[in-house]
Amino acid sequence: MQIALTGDVMLGRLVDQYVIRNRSVRPESLWSDVLPIMLDADCRLINLECVISDRGEEWHPTTKAFHFRAKPRAVEFLQTAKIDGVALANNHVLDYGPNALLDCLALLDQAGIKRTGAGATLEDTLMPARFALPEGRVALVALTDNEPEWEATAKKPGVNYVAYDERGLIEPYRSRMAQMFAHAHGQSEIVIVSAHVGPNWGEPSHSMQALAHDLIDMGANLYWGHSNHTPQGIELYKGNAILYSTGDFIDDYMIDKEERNDLSFLYMLDVEGGRITRIRLHPACIEDLGVRTAKEEERRFLERTMQAKCGAFGTLMSVEGQVSTITIP
Repeated sequence: MQIALTGDVMLGRLVDQYVIRNRSVRPESLWSDVLPIMLDADCRLINLECVISDRGEEWHPTTKAFHFRAKPRAVEFLQTAKIDGVALANNHVLDYGPNALLDCLALLDQAGIKRTGAGATLEDTLMPARFALPEGRVALVALTDNEPEWEATAKKPGVNYVAYDERGLIEPYRSRMAQMFAHAHGQSEIVIVSAHVGPNWGEPSHSMQALAHDLIDMGANLYWGHSNHTPQGIELYKGNAILYSTGDFIDDYMIDKEERNDLSFLYMLDVEGGRITRIRLHPACIEDLGVRTAKEEERRFLERTMQAKCGAFGTLMSVEGQVSTITIP
């Protein structure tokens, strides 16, 4: 069984203006030659780094620099890639207020795309997205440390916000996540936690590492990080993998020539015997408001930098042809 993961998929701003709203653009063109690789998986999960709606006003426009919203047609682009589930716990899903978020939830539900991490109530944000797959049942949960004001309550739409320090989660978030994991594992063999945490640049901090370790200790089988604009190292911890950041996958951002935030991977998880045994990294590049497979020089950059970042955690990454592999013993 294979599960495909991406980093941030941002369909707002220029992507919305020139791709989503342009009826002459076919949805499959957004994914170009990465699409066949994605469709080869049994399940496809993304972090949706925008809200899908045609309503709402910018949240705190004088203090928040960037607001991301895509028109409802964006759902067609997700359906074309057969996206099965989206993580919504991030710092852009409420960029246009609660009504836009509620629109997004309804559109995803109508399209049969499962979601987690944001919702109409706190209980809704904590509800895992569940997938019945050939090798077993998988649950996805999502959290973020961004925008504390967006924390959902029993009566207010929002995100699954958490706080943590260099020892891991702090209360009441520790107890909340423990209950979530217990509920998720009660009906699933594999639990993936999506974590939109930390700054946009730089290696994971000690507190981020503590959070990842804590979540694995509490029951996550895979830590799927994003927020950082570039892929970060993968750590193997207690027989499980920590993807500290999967980088950007689709957006309209300016490119840092040194960091190369236009380069990342499609991460393919191999599941055997009820556990994740391998992670295969397919190099990808953002170009012309979409994603494509990386070219030779781009692949070499990704291989070189990712091997160094993984090496910092003592993780061996092998390269064969165009794909890199990390084996989880």
